[in-house]
Amino acid sequence: MSSSFIRLEKRNDRWWLIDPDGRPFVSKGINSVRFDADKIQKTSIAPYAEHSLKTHGSLSAWQRATVLQLEGWNVNTLGAWSDLGVAHASGHGRPLTYCVILNLGAEFVRTQARDPQQAGAWLHGLFPDVFAPEFATFVYEAADRQCREHKANPALLGWFVDNELRWGPDWRSSIELLVVFLHLPPGAPGREAAHRFLPQRYSSINVFNAVWKTSFRSWTELAASAEIPPPWTRAPLYAQTTAIERARAQAEPAFARFVADCDAFLGVLAEEYFRITSAALKAAAPRQLNLGCRFAYVPPAPVLAAAARHVDVVSFNCYERDPLPTVEIYGACQKPLLIGEFSFRSEDSGLPNTQGAGPWVKTQEERAAAFEHYVRRALEHPNVVGYHWFKHVDQPREGRFDGENSNYGLLTIDGKPYEPFVQTVTRVNALAESLHDTPAPVVAG
Repeated sequence: MSSSFIRLEKRNDRWWLIDPDGRPFVSKGINSVRFDADKIQKTSIAPYAEHSLKTHGSLSAWQRATVLQLEGWNVNTLGAWSDLGVAHASGHGRPLTYCVILNLGAEFVRTQARDPQQAGAWLHGLFPDVFAPEFATFVYEAADRQCREHKANPALLGWFVDNELRWGPDWRSSIELLVVFLHLPPGAPGREAAHRFLPQRYSSINVFNAVWKTSFRSWTELAASAEIPPPWTRAPLYAQTTAIERARAQAEPAFARFVADCDAFLGVLAEEYFRITSAALKAAAPRQLNLGCRFAYVPPAPVLAAAARHVDVVSFNCYERDPLPTVEIYGACQKPLLIGEFSFRSEDSGLPNTQGAGPWVKTQEERAAAFEHYVRRALEHPNVVGYHWFKHVDQPREGRFDGENSNYGLLTIDGKPYEPFVQTVTRVNALAESLHDTPAPVVAG
């Protein structure tokens, strides 16, 4: 069967991406393939760009050299934040598959902020007020504007609607989003939604007070309050263990009910977010794939359930040595899965590796083994349709904009490939479709 766009299909109980000619494939991507890769923080110095200009002489020459390099590594997809000119510089008659990240929620947060410097949805964990009518208006307009250039391109794998939004306690804040929304300014639609939500969960204000450790005399008084201190805190979502959380819930029933309130509100929030963003994408580009919002960690179950109702592919970032336990949690939603980021950092790179996510290894040989183990494990799962490495080039040792200074690259900041790491990447990428079709025994690593 032929189609002019990339689509999804289940064959022999395994999900696949299907190219416009009807061939099944796995998306083997690299993030941040850019001539103007990371600048040194608080400067305009971009070491990789300076090296590339000296080596290649121009952006277009770099694009042509880079696409040949990627194809030589059996990479078939440009991941998030990449220069799309690289995709179209292919010398094989067909551009590389590519993704576009729209940042719909993040951009809405930025436009609503008084201080744009403090408005980073990713950096500061700010969540858009999805209940505001302005949110839907913004999202529809932004999706239409950003999709217009690419919606007829058969090389487009799909759209990431956002990146690593905060769905609960994490490295950016321990405050639950329900509490955040309760504290929005008076009249904010999100605040009103949160205050409508709580009375539906309690038989009386007194029962609520017992759980939330408050002393309000009525729901009206609660709605008018300037501050509702969080009665409980929990560990970041990615640091929680089922046994510890279950034991705490049994020992502290009020804590368990508070968490249930927070997670149930997240379900309402997520339903609105995914409903609006997905509808906007369908209106703007109805024949291309919605790749979701690139979860930074496994979100509470109501969030994942809402995503699964609306997106085509659930995308998530997973910086574990063994991805399969995480993949299996996501796999329960029965949707195709795309790993949007993973990486390993080596101590022999000479970089500090003090800022950034992901495990360390001692050598590039160990890094190669870790890559192979990770990909083989991921492709065991029948729902995984792709994996995207973070990233093309190392970060500056002085740190990029947020201080990250790690050995994430296949290339050094001077453009030199890490061997034998890239050799392993090349070999494993060539095997990806066969590994997914018939999962091979996992190699040690």
